[in-house]
Amino acid sequence: MEDNDMKWDVLDSEYLFRRPWLTVRRDTVKLPNGTVHPEYYVLEYPKWVNVIAITPEGQFVMVRQYRHGLGVTATELCAGVVEDGEDPLDGAKRELLEETGYAGGEWELSMVVSANPGSQNNLSYSYIARGVTKVGGQHLDATEDIRVELLSEDEVYGMLVRDELKQALMAAPLWKYFALKK
Repeated sequence: MEDNDMKWDVLDSEYLFRRPWLTVRRDTVKLPNGTVHPEYYVLEYPKWVNVIAITPEGQFVMVRQYRHGLGVTATELCAGVVEDGEDPLDGAKRELLEETGYAGGEWELSMVVSANPGSQNNLSYSYIARGVTKVGGQHLDATEDIRVELLSEDEVYGMLVRDELKQALMAAPLWKYFALKK
């Protein structure tokens, strides 16, 4: 069976919920074997970005904030949403500057992943920015309460090994970063 033969046919589609940060769609789909699934739900999100930002001194620019879903305060990579029509790299640079006050450096795309391709339609773009420097203060949205932390490479690696970084879309590029350093 060819990959194209595995694609589902969308027989009907209905939006159940539309908000700026979350859209829920219910599709009626027909599988290649003829089975009709009358309620397949898709969560639509904009593109996401995150940044492994490293200063010239080798410090990782991380953020610490409360995450209501798990009810925990977490240390994470700088991350955010790509605005409509914005290039993911430009979105990543904007998010880093807004959340941390850091900018500049040499940027490269590390990976593009999906949080859950079975039920979400967006991708997350992960960048590495080497040589970033502090150029200003934070410019946070009213709903953001973010503390900037500079951590050593050993501290970040230790957090990964101890399973302290719970955000999978951030742990994956960090694991790749450390794997490729060897």
